Amino acid sequence: MSTSALITEPSSPASPEHTDLAHFGYKQELHRKVGPFGSFAAGFSFVSILTTVFQLFFLGFGLGGAAFFWTWPLVFAGQLLVALNFSSLAARWPISGAIFQWAGRLAGATFGWFTGWVMIIGQIVTVATAAIALQVVLPVIWNGFQLVGGAAADSSPTSSTGAANAVVLGIILLAATTTVNIIGVRLMSIINSTGVVLEILGVIAIVFALLFHAQRSPAVVATTAGLAPSNSPYIWAFLASGLMAAYVMVGFDSAGELSEETHNPRRTAPRTILRALIVSGVGGGLLIFAALLAAPSLTDGKLASQGLPWVLNAALGPIAGPILLVDVAIAICVCTLAVQTSGSRMVYSMAREKSLPFHKVLSKVSPRTGTPIATSIVVGVGAALVLLVNIGQSALFTALASLCIGLLYLAYLGVTVPYLINRIKERRAGIVETGVDETGKPLFSLGRWGIPINILAVIYQGVFVVNLMWPRPEIYDLTGHTWWLQWSALLFLGVTLLVGYAIHLRNRARDGALVFHAHPPTAHVLAPAAGSEGIA
Repeated sequence: MSTSALITEPSSPASPEHTDLAHFGYKQELHRKVGPFGSFAAGFSFVSILTTVFQLFFLGFGLGGAAFFWTWPLVFAGQLLVALNFSSLAARWPISGAIFQWAGRLAGATFGWFTGWVMIIGQIVTVATAAIALQVVLPVIWNGFQLVGGAAADSSPTSSTGAANAVVLGIILLAATTTVNIIGVRLMSIINSTGVVLEILGVIAIVFALLFHAQRSPAVVATTAGLAPSNSPYIWAFLASGLMAAYVMVGFDSAGELSEETHNPRRTAPRTILRALIVSGVGGGLLIFAALLAAPSLTDGKLASQGLPWVLNAALGPIAGPILLVDVAIAICVCTLAVQTSGSRMVYSMAREKSLPFHKVLSKVSPRTGTPIATSIVVGVGAALVLLVNIGQSALFTALASLCIGLLYLAYLGVTVPYLINRIKERRAGIVETGVDETGKPLFSLGRWGIPINILAVIYQGVFVVNLMWPRPEIYDLTGHTWWLQWSALLFLGVTLLVGYAIHLRNRARDGALVFHAHPPTAHVLAPAAGSEGIA
């Protein structure tokens, strides 16, 4: 695949994308250098099944046994409903900071601000969570990567030495990804796209290799083999194990975050959002299925403590196993880069509306690189601080994973709920979605299925927000006796909202209220040539 297929040259100031962006009240400051595959890569590498499945397979299996496999198609179906709604919005509002922009234009400036704020915090925590995934694979490839306590120390992510080493490796990775983001979107997209190609090839190789070394029949997914004995109904263990699938399948909206850097975003972003999720859903499901079939044992405790790296090494041997794990390590690095890029665009989008502290610095785009340098640094440093605060806690992996996904699900709800209300109003008014993309073809639309798909998406998201934030000690408090750890998700959410409220009040007192121009019900479905109202 040639580089030109991944990256395209900047468009001229008079190009349709520049004119379209001006309809929203923005100048073209970010450089449009992302092609269709680069857009797909942004979403796919955020999801990054090699990163996330390898990172939390041990937890999903440990909580639910082999039958936890069925949480995967359940979450995939629910997130596909969400992605369909996001694709429709991406076609109509192709703007950086997509979640903030969509929520604000659907439900008003204040609601949009809080949705964007929760999304920023969730993305920063997600960057930290992705970075510490290196601990799952690097010490398995070579014990010299266990820098804390030495090569003989316990490298398990939930051990004290493993958790501390995860912080060290994570901060090193964050320094690298921040540097790449500062250099520019061209380098970021090349790395992202190359990493995605390697990741897809790696997934295919691992799935076939594990299926070739299968130890048991596919019927294993209909059992709870490996589940610790319990007197509680299995449904509670099943719901807890769903954290793994919920953690994996987020971030497909990243194609929307890069809309201002993508050519033909009204046409490209909706399709790449769906492709990123579908490819990830199919590939991840096969990966989990193959691992359950190939694991040497389901009951000796190793699968629940060491996860997929152990299966790979045990099934493929000391040479092939580590080679494939190198591909997993590359995927983790690319995933961290993609999440940081997405988060930096969200911060930039809110800062240019003067809705964040130090907005003059955060909204500045380098004319040379075409990237918001300050926001990349803020997201990278913020993620590093999240890691440092948790350096003494062995609950780092599970608590951060559930917390960050809970925040992202809440932010996603901040879009789908007002979108449903808006759709119902349009239906009652007899309004039909119309409009064309940059090529003159009809915009992506769900048509008459929009309302039922939106309703199901909201129900699914609501259930999983409660499921992810539920104060389970096996997720949030591996010590078994620290109350504030067990309730850390709700406490962190409360602090996030309080801090956000203080910032929002300060901004209103200093700069006046953020005002999204009132949109009539049809404003988000007009063709580019007809224009859309922007932001004051």
